[in-house]
Amino acid sequence: MSEIPAKANMSEGLSGTASARDADRTPQGGIGTNAPDGWQSNPPGSIYDYIKVASFSIGPDGLIDQWSLRAAQIFGVAAESAVGRDPIEAFVPADLRERGHRKMAEILDGREWTGSVPFRMPPAEGAQASSDRPTGRAEVYVMPTTTESGERAAVCIVVDVRTLRRIETDLAASQAIFGQSPFGFLLFDTDLRVRRTNRTFTSVFGGKTDDHRGRTVHDYLPRHEADRVQGALRRVLETGDAVTDMQLVGTVPNSSERRHWSINLYRVHSGSGRPIGIAGLSTDVTRRHAAAREAAHARRNLALLNEAGARIGNSLDLEATSRELLDVVVPGFCDLASVDLYQGLLAGDEAALGSHSLADGSAELRRVAAASAVADVPFLDLGGEAPVSVGAKHRFPFNSACADALRTARPQLLPAEPGGLVQSTLAVPMVAHDTVVGLVQFSRTKGSEPFNDRDRSLAIDLAARAAVSIDNARLYRREHERALILQRSLLPPDNPEASGLDIACRYLPGNAATEVGGDWFDVIELPGHRTALVIGDVMGRGLRAAVAMGELRTAVRTLALLDLEPAEVLSALDEIARGLGTPGGVQQATRSARSKPSDADLSEVYLATCVYAVYDAVTRRCTFANAGHLPPVLVAPGDGALMLDVPPGMPLGVGGEPFEEVEVELPEGSLLALYTDGLVESRDHPLDEGLSAFRAVLDDPAPALEDVCDHVLTTLDTHHGEDDIALLMARVEGLPSENVGDWTLPREPKSVGRARELAREQLTSWDLEPLADTTELLVSELVTNALRYGEGDIRLRLLLDRTLVCEVWDAGLVQPRRRRARDTDEGGRGLQLVGLLSAAWGSRRTPRGKTVWFELALPDGGTGLVDPTEALLSLF
Repeated sequence: MSEIPAKANMSEGLSGTASARDADRTPQGGIGTNAPDGWQSNPPGSIYDYIKVASFSIGPDGLIDQWSLRAAQIFGVAAESAVGRDPIEAFVPADLRERGHRKMAEILDGREWTGSVPFRMPPAEGAQASSDRPTGRAEVYVMPTTTESGERAAVCIVVDVRTLRRIETDLAASQAIFGQSPFGFLLFDTDLRVRRTNRTFTSVFGGKTDDHRGRTVHDYLPRHEADRVQGALRRVLETGDAVTDMQLVGTVPNSSERRHWSINLYRVHSGSGRPIGIAGLSTDVTRRHAAAREAAHARRNLALLNEAGARIGNSLDLEATSRELLDVVVPGFCDLASVDLYQGLLAGDEAALGSHSLADGSAELRRVAAASAVADVPFLDLGGEAPVSVGAKHRFPFNSACADALRTARPQLLPAEPGGLVQSTLAVPMVAHDTVVGLVQFSRTKGSEPFNDRDRSLAIDLAARAAVSIDNARLYRREHERALILQRSLLPPDNPEASGLDIACRYLPGNAATEVGGDWFDVIELPGHRTALVIGDVMGRGLRAAVAMGELRTAVRTLALLDLEPAEVLSALDEIARGLGTPGGVQQATRSARSKPSDADLSEVYLATCVYAVYDAVTRRCTFANAGHLPPVLVAPGDGALMLDVPPGMPLGVGGEPFEEVEVELPEGSLLALYTDGLVESRDHPLDEGLSAFRAVLDDPAPALEDVCDHVLTTLDTHHGEDDIALLMARVEGLPSENVGDWTLPREPKSVGRARELAREQLTSWDLEPLADTTELLVSELVTNALRYGEGDIRLRLLLDRTLVCEVWDAGLVQPRRRRARDTDEGGRGLQLVGLLSAAWGSRRTPRGKTVWFELALPDGGTGLVDPTEALLSLF
């Protein structure tokens, strides 16, 4: 055995306390007579797992006679090196050994001693002494005892002070964290019962910390929540996997408020690693949960408003806009909803805006839309006595909440019927531009959260958005209907009549979501059984286009009465179109364009395309002029459809370019079609494809012209509604030769009498003797004027169709002028007489002179003829 160094070179002295003990006393380490019958061993996990306790004994000679393994671990000295050595000499520094020996004598004299002893661990066996050996401090408890022979000895219990201080520090820190933590803390044992709580937990659930010992989670939470936590505790204890942020809902004592907690669970182990329980850390997250709910509601409301802005009001249709509102709110905002609008506003009754019944909320409404998120459950009207179906008209009782909402323009919360499905209903008036247009009802069924102030504000905003869109749709519908009325009033009647032509026409406006267009057509009867066929299209849409169309149509009719050639009519129309957008007319527009060509405002320029054709029923010849319009289509008997090669001039309003005329002879029975681009042009196919399809449809026309129109519209799928459609079709039925009387008279006075004879003979052959006297008188007046004021030979022509027309041609260029003769004048009353006796009369220029004509209605037995003698006498 190696020697123990005489010096331990310790820097601190001995310190401690001592007391006298009876030398005969039983050693404290022994087992007394009151010990239990059997041995009880502590399993791993006791306090000794944390505190390493060492022991050694000192014999009567003051030397170490026993040295434990833990003493060897603490001091770093093996038993064979320690036993038999003086502990004072072995471990106490030299300057403290004298005092140490005195303490040892006192101990062997029967005194206890407790104190801390600084020491330096001796070198290992065979090693040299060194000043850098590890140092330490031991807590020593020395207990006097006696040997079997009665000699005095001592037992020493040694604990490493560093371990004790660490345990003290850990306990203090643990106690501080446990006691001062703002979070609720629970410690469960392996039986899942509470062993310890902190003050934060007891401040919520009441009582003292010891009052909660032995309880389970079922003492704090509702059954279903407690079962969840119990299962989680069991899993944590068995698997060791922690549970984080487990959400719980419950109440606290003496309060019915729902509280929310977040709990974290983890398993607790002893120093040896044995599971000894479960720690639970709980946090009250009620406010955070409420804030999260508020944020979620805010996000939902914002999403609803964004969706409402994107989806409501895109169709400019009242019913569609109402359905769009319900598509947004059901089921995202409510479970049931309905929209009621005032019937007077839907019908376009402007007087309803100021009516008393509208102001007091008792006016008639119509249910335009309803939606339900509950299967097989229609909307129940809480404001009336019975449910109202979609499309039905109804009234709210004057004293009902719905009528009050309409009357005051403020939302009302309707009470729920006991035992009913609906638990909360908001009746929100739809207000647009300070005008209530209807009412929307939002309802939530049982199980949903009742409406609150936040929902009320959102409902008002949603209803206001829909109300503005509905009011805009109503205003648009009103303006659209007015524009359609204006446009249709400017179109010819459904069945226009023309001499030598069978006419059929169709006009289809665009759908309700588009603005009114500027398409038009017209059939104008001209003198001499001639007919002007007109079709045109003002570029652009809206009321401006409709008004421009009306002005151009009126101008066409005015120019047609002047009996101008087709090219001249289009040239005059071009001038008129260029002046439509300028207050000063065409001259001011021309001066502005010439002075500032780069600054010309094209936004006010009215452009239009037009085809003007004049058909002569006697010759079956038709003269065409085109201003940028689609070419006419001709279908001759036995041939396919052919697009006429009419030179397309510039559109009306461009100006500066002349128009060309094309004269075409139309075979008997042939079909002529004039149309606008809405019939053949669509975004689904190019124009050429539409024209080819149109010609294919006309290749084999039906006998009835009305059937041909219907077949064209059905086959070409004209329901796309992108543009207005105008279609004008005419089948040629020339005037028979036996209905025409045509003579050329020499320029001599006797031609007047010859003209009267020819007229009477022709009328006799047509069985029109009642018209003979009047016709003779008027023919003699026109032939006399031709002889007096005209030039060249005189041509007389009688035409019989729906009326009797008489024409007198000569080569003179001077147009006859009607004047008022004085009582003393012997002449100047011829044209006055013509005007009195004829249904109509006039004159027109011809390529080689002029033509003066008059027209007489055919006798039908019910209309009396004017007596020529009385008419002549009325002039004086």
